[in-house]
Amino acid sequence: MPSTSVGPAVVPYVIQRVGEEAAPDNLVIRRSAPGRSRLHYLDEDPRDRDPRGVLFARVGWNPLGVDGMPTGEPQWKFMHPHRQMMTMQTLRCQVCTQPARTKAGFIFLAGPRDEDPTRTEILTNQPPVCARHVRTVAALCPHMEKQPMVFLARSAPLYGVSGVLYGRLARGGLHVVARPDIAVPYGNPDLATFLASQMVRRLSSFRVLEFGELLEELATAA
Repeated sequence: MPSTSVGPAVVPYVIQRVGEEAAPDNLVIRRSAPGRSRLHYLDEDPRDRDPRGVLFARVGWNPLGVDGMPTGEPQWKFMHPHRQMMTMQTLRCQVCTQPARTKAGFIFLAGPRDEDPTRTEILTNQPPVCARHVRTVAALCPHMEKQPMVFLARSAPLYGVSGVLYGRLARGGLHVVARPDIAVPYGNPDLATFLASQMVRRLSSFRVLEFGELLEELATAA
């Protein structure tokens, strides 16, 4: 059975820390082509966008510790936008950043009441978890309630992003036009003026397991 250490010192890489505050708001919408506009930072860096060109929210980075992980008290309710995006984009474990693929597939966890397990497609903003750290996430993440719903996926293609849609005010400046409850798919024209906070993948080829069943399957596949 896969083993892991669970304790106060174990904090998933994606969790935002105290001191990692939102950057000053210096957003602007510029015309990129006739009839088209695009959201930018005034001092934009290429790293501000995901590989598909969507602008991501800026949040500060605390110094790394000797273990190479971010320092600071964890804010368990929040995922750091760029760390979430990085692990989701590369399908790396949200705890240790190592490749998350297991012999049984990719492990995605959700709270016991977060998703309808009878659906044929699931959209998730939770980066995958490696076999070594499934117990860590189940034990430490509050909304997992120590009994997460498990999706064991063969593939998990990128779907889109969640965040807020911006627009221009008549008197100048910007305002939030909408906060969609569901992820906006890549290719949607609204993404031109969208500020993303999380990347989302689509699970369509998966099995739903009880947490104990997952541990047994991982032990068999090891």
